[in-house]
Amino acid sequence: MFDLKTYLDTKRSQINGAIKDILRHYTASSRIMEAVDYSLMASGKRLRPVLCLAAAEAVGAKTGKEIIHAACALEMIHTYSLIHDDLPAMDNDDLRRGKPTCHMAFDEATAILAGDALLTFAFQVLSENAASAIEQSGTHLLTGWLDVIQTIARSSGCQGMIEGQMLDISSEGTTLTLEELEHMHTLKTGALIEASIYTGAVLGKGNIKQIQALKIYSKNIGIAFQVVDDILDVEGDPVVMGKTSGGDRIRNKNTYPSLLGIEKSKEFAKLRIGDALQAINFFDNNFDPLRAVANYIIGRNR
Repeated sequence: MFDLKTYLDTKRSQINGAIKDILRHYTASSRIMEAVDYSLMASGKRLRPVLCLAAAEAVGAKTGKEIIHAACALEMIHTYSLIHDDLPAMDNDDLRRGKPTCHMAFDEATAILAGDALLTFAFQVLSENAASAIEQSGTHLLTGWLDVIQTIARSSGCQGMIEGQMLDISSEGTTLTLEELEHMHTLKTGALIEASIYTGAVLGKGNIKQIQALKIYSKNIGIAFQVVDDILDVEGDPVVMGKTSGGDRIRNKNTYPSLLGIEKSKEFAKLRIGDALQAINFFDNNFDPLRAVANYIIGRNR
């Protein structure tokens, strides 16, 4: 039987080591980089980079330096979004990953700049690894890398995560339909998850059938992840989650529990995970980590 805990521990260790190497190689000592290191090296789930590596392995690739660094870039973008989400002008949170949020540990201006630094740093890492891969293996890799960089930019920008965040803020105090709520979270949460899996599949040289199946898988786990997040904001233990709970209700946000109720939200998440697993049902054991991650998403407590 596939051991997900060992797999996640191994991948997180690999990702954390690579992030430390990147930070040592690229950065000089400064207050900004202290804030970057503080937020980036906090104890996160590393879900997006893990999914990137798992997708690459699923299509038969070995995860060399370039793919690992692409996975790290995705975590940089995710961490930047958390820093900015936590700011007083956004969600105004004091706790993240079991530690004071970046603006609480440093100050608001430093947190804003640390987030800016992480976003731009991610694309520096992506482009430099693209150049290295193309130099070593040939220009035939150019299309794939450009596709990946464009996808990540679109998914993290105003056609993806940023637009989703804006919709989230602007809809506070109103009631969205289920279709509108799903659209918002497909952008806010799902887009970067989808980009992570797509990055691994493309850089791993997956075929059209594999990539299409992984697109369906990723769309469904992205929604399920957000549904569970919404449920945990109601039922979760702040100590286990490493962040405060109940904030969605206080800010009158649109969530799956507020629209469907807790039990129907849980059923909805299970249906999405079922659809995700069905999409990759006919592939071999290389897809077992992705199957296990889908089940982990539905059962997680943080």
